Amino acid sequence: MRIFPRLTALAFICMSHLALGELPNSLPSPGRVACVGDSITQGAGAAPGRSYPSQLQELLGSQWEVKNFGVSGRTLLRKGDFPYWNEAALKNAQDFAPNVVVIMLGTNDTKPQNWVHHTEFLSDYRDLVKIFQGLPSKPKIYICRPCPVPAPGNYGINEENLQKEIPWINQLAREMNLGLIDMHAAVPANLLPDRVHPNNEGAAVMAATVYKALTGKAAPLTAPAAKP
Repeated sequence: MRIFPRLTALAFICMSHLALGELPNSLPSPGRVACVGDSITQGAGAAPGRSYPSQLQELLGSQWEVKNFGVSGRTLLRKGDFPYWNEAALKNAQDFAPNVVVIMLGTNDTKPQNWVHHTEFLSDYRDLVKIFQGLPSKPKIYICRPCPVPAPGNYGINEENLQKEIPWINQLAREMNLGLIDMHAAVPANLLPDRVHPNNEGAAVMAATVYKALTGKAAPLTAPAAKP
């Protein structure tokens, strides 16, 4: 039995104010969850094995299989400096035949060299979602408002542009009937030591947030046994 880290009181307060999209009517169990994203999904800032997908696996238990398809530095924008579109992870996520896809991209798109293409953000996001919608496994798709970027940001990543992305993400969720997960509201600034990447506890908050979106239940403090 592996023990899920204890969350701070602040984390619990944040979790109680999540702006979640629609909850699923029924999700398969066992199910396969593909976590698509950048370095935050990959686990930069957290200890090895403590990324949010790893902690989500612990919460969901052995009846589920969670795989991490995060790639550091990648953009949603096709014309970004390092597009997720060019990565093997995108094909691998499709080959996984997921029942659930959780996408959190957009953080690296706020960098100045990428923001020059911001007018293509919504159309590129729409096309990415369509790829997963076209899978034979017909996954339930959730898109995320990215984690906040406390001032003054870092690595060229900034909150000002992130705030402009969020309405587009909201629009896409409504337009395509997607689940919406609000990581921006969920993760407090003090759990982002470098002002971009969540630490172990921040990743735990993210995992608990996704768990609630998938199951409609608050995450337990003690996680079930993880899948071997």
